[in-house]
Amino acid sequence: MKILPAQFNQESESPLRLKLSFEAVYEHLEDISKNPDHVIHEAAEGLLNEMNQYPILREGFEDFSDLKKYNTQIDKLLDILFPELLTTNEIKAASIPFQFTTFKFSKRFKEIIENAGEDYDFKLKNFEDSNMYIMTCTFIMAFVYNFKIDFQRPFYFEIPNVKTGFTRHYRALFNGDFFKVAPLQNAPKLTEEDLHELIDNYDNIDLWKEKFPPNSYEFKGFGLMNLVDVTSDQIISTIKEKLLKKDQESVDEVENNVSYLFGSKNIQFEFSTYAIEHDKLVYKQTNKQRKFKMFEETKDKCEGHFCDRIVERVFKDREIVAISDIEKYAERSGNNGFSKLMLEQGIKSIIFAPIDLRDDLFGVMELVSPNKYELNSVNVEKLKDIIPIFKLAAQRYMEEMDDRMESIIQQYYTAIHPSVKWKFYEAAEEFAFENDTEISSATLKDILFEDVVPLYGQSDIKGSSKARNSAIQKDLVFQLNLASNIMNKAMESYQLPIYGDLQFRIDEYKNSIAKELDSGDEMTLSYFLKQEIYPVFNHLKTLSSELNKEVENYMLHIDPKLHVVYNERKKYEESVNFLNEKMTDFIDKKQIEAQHMFPHYFERYKTDGVDYNMYIGQSLLKTKKYDKIYLDNLRLWQLQMMCELENIVFNLKDDLTHPLQIASLILVHSTPLTIKFRMDEKRFDVDGAYNIRYEILKKRIDKAHIKNTSERLTQPGKIAIVYSQDQEADEYLKYIKHLQAKGLLTKNIERLEIEDLQGTTGLRALRVEINYSEIKDSKITLNDLMDVIQSKN
Repeated sequence: MKILPAQFNQESESPLRLKLSFEAVYEHLEDISKNPDHVIHEAAEGLLNEMNQYPILREGFEDFSDLKKYNTQIDKLLDILFPELLTTNEIKAASIPFQFTTFKFSKRFKEIIENAGEDYDFKLKNFEDSNMYIMTCTFIMAFVYNFKIDFQRPFYFEIPNVKTGFTRHYRALFNGDFFKVAPLQNAPKLTEEDLHELIDNYDNIDLWKEKFPPNSYEFKGFGLMNLVDVTSDQIISTIKEKLLKKDQESVDEVENNVSYLFGSKNIQFEFSTYAIEHDKLVYKQTNKQRKFKMFEETKDKCEGHFCDRIVERVFKDREIVAISDIEKYAERSGNNGFSKLMLEQGIKSIIFAPIDLRDDLFGVMELVSPNKYELNSVNVEKLKDIIPIFKLAAQRYMEEMDDRMESIIQQYYTAIHPSVKWKFYEAAEEFAFENDTEISSATLKDILFEDVVPLYGQSDIKGSSKARNSAIQKDLVFQLNLASNIMNKAMESYQLPIYGDLQFRIDEYKNSIAKELDSGDEMTLSYFLKQEIYPVFNHLKTLSSELNKEVENYMLHIDPKLHVVYNERKKYEESVNFLNEKMTDFIDKKQIEAQHMFPHYFERYKTDGVDYNMYIGQSLLKTKKYDKIYLDNLRLWQLQMMCELENIVFNLKDDLTHPLQIASLILVHSTPLTIKFRMDEKRFDVDGAYNIRYEILKKRIDKAHIKNTSERLTQPGKIAIVYSQDQEADEYLKYIKHLQAKGLLTKNIERLEIEDLQGTTGLRALRVEINYSEIKDSKITLNDLMDVIQSKN
C-alpha cells in the first residue's frame, strides 16, 4: 500500500482532533458474521478474528505514522471496500479527511499515480491552506449541529502522464459513511444565534476560532475518495474561457486544448470563413498567420479546388466531414488542388466542421494531422460538444468585425464627429425610450447647435482645370501623332486616296486640339478613331509585317481599360491624389492636437485640394465651459496650420510627377450661426435663410477677383484672409505678427478689396506671403496665445 503525503501539515491548527479508525469496517464485518446465509459469511468471520488481534485499528490512532506500521493489516481490512471486479475501473482511495493523506488505492488509481512521475506532488488544484480551518468548522456545523449550510465546492486534481505527455483533470468525490464527529469537553455549546453570526462573518477567523477552538471536536474514522475523469469537460471549459480573450497566446492555447481533446499533440487547428457570392463559393481569409494553407491564394480559388463530395456535404449541407487518409482521397479525387496542397504540407488526415454564422457567411473549423487515421469519422464526435462554443465565439467575432467595419465607414465616409456624438446619443436614447413606452408618434428629434462661430479654410490646387486640360491635350496629340505616323507609312506603301483623306482628318483633329480643347473633343475623337481609323488599322495589319508592327506599337501606348493614351493624365491624377493624401493626413494629425486644446466640430473634404469647416461654441459642449479665448486660440492655430501645410506642399514639389501648386484661403465670420444635421445627406449644414448666405459665400470666394482688376484673390505662395469687419482684420494682424516672428510669414502684407459677389458686398482681405523653409512640427502654447492677446491691448 503506497501512502501519498498529506497536502496540509498534520501539526497545523484545526478545530478537529483527527483519529484514524476503521470501526465502521469492523461493525460491517460483525453484521456479516451474524448472518450465516451471507455470501462471504465465513470470510468475514475469518477476517474479523484476524483483525481483532489489532484493537488499535478499531479504537483509532492519532499518530499517522502507524499507517506504515499496520500497512498490511489495513490493506487487507479494506479489501472489502475495493472489490476485485471494480478495482481496475474505479479511481478510488482511502484517505484522511482534511489532511488529504491517501492510502489503499484501486489498481487504476495506482497506475495513474505511477504514470505521473516521481516528481509529481499529489495536491488539490483549487484549494488554499488558509481556508482549511473555516471549511472544517462548516463541516462540524453540518454534522454536529445539523445546520443546513452549503459549504461544499468541487475539488480538482491535475495529474500528468509522463508516457503520453498530457495532463488529465479529475474531480474528487468524498464519501462520509465511515466516520463520526463529536464535541470534546472544551467545545463551547453553540446556539442558533452563534451559527447565524458565523455565516455572516466568513472572513473573521478570530470569531470562528472563538466558537470552534482548536482541537475541540473529535473526528473518528476515515474517508473514501473517488476521482472522476473530467478532462473533456475541463478542456471544453478552458476553450470557452480562452475564446473570450483576444490575444494570440489564448488562440494558441485553444489549439493546444483541441489537441488534448483528441489526445494527440500532432493536431493543428484553424478557422476559415466562406461566403456564397453570385452562387459561387468564395474563401474569406481572416488570419494572415495561418499555421497551414487551405488555398494557394485567397478569394476566387474555391471552384474546382475541392471535390464535389466536400462541396456538397461541408459547404452546402453543413455536415462534419472527416478524411482519415488524404493519400487515398487524392487518388479518388484525381489529385485535385486541395489534396495536392495538403500532401505538400505533410497533412495526412483532416476534419472539416462547418458553422453557420449568418445568411451570407459561414465558418469552417479545420483540424489537421500529419498521421493517417488520427482524425476520423469516429473521433469527430468529440467536436460536437465544442462546436456550439465556437459558434458563439465566431458570432461574437463577426459582431465585433461588423462594429469595426461600421467604425471605419463612420470614420472615412459618414463620420459623426466625436465632439458632437453625445448629442446624437441623447436623441437616440429619447427615441428608444418613447418607442419602449409605445408612443406611436415617436420620431428622432432634430440635431441643432445654436450660436456657434464658424471657421472655414481651403487649400486648392491652383489652376487644376487648366492643368487637367493641358494633360488631356498632350495625351490626345501624342495619340494622334502615332495614328498619323501609321497612315503616312500606309500612304507611302500603297498610295490609296482614302489613306490620304484619313491622314488629312487626323491632322485636322490634332491641330484643333493642340490649339484649344473643347468639352466635346475627347468624345468626338474617340468616336472617329473607333469608327473610322481602327477598322483601317486592322486591315493594314494584314498587309505587311512593318505596318503590323506599327499598329502594335500604337496599341502598346493605349490604356487597356480607357482605350486612350493616358500618360500625362495619369501623372496629373497621381500628383493630385498624392498631394491630397499628404494634405489630409497632415490636417487630421493637427486636428487631434486642436481637439486636445478645446473640443469643436470639424469636417473636411477632398476635391482638387482640401477644404474644411470648423464650428466652436457652448452648445457643442455637454460639460465644458466655453470662452471667447478658445475661438482666438483656434483662429491662431488655423493660420499657423495653413502656413505649415503650405510648406509641406512646397517641399513635396520634387516628389510630384506633374508640377502642382496650391493657393490657400481663410474665411473669417464672427457672427454666430446655427448648424443642423441633415438626415438625408448625413452631414451638418447651416440653418436659416440668413445663415445660408455664409454657405453661398464659401462656394464663391475662391473664384473672386481683387476689385477693379482681373487678378484672382487666391495666389500660390500666399494666404488670403477674407473678412468683413475692421476688428476682424485687427485681430488677424496680431496673429500675422506673431507668426512673422516665428518665421512662418514674410513681412509682405497686402490689404485688398474684393469685387462684389452676388448677394455680398464690402468684403476685404489680408493677403500674406509665406516664408517657405523647413518647418518643424510645433504646437500653439498658452504663452503663444497670451502674447497675442496682450499685444491687442
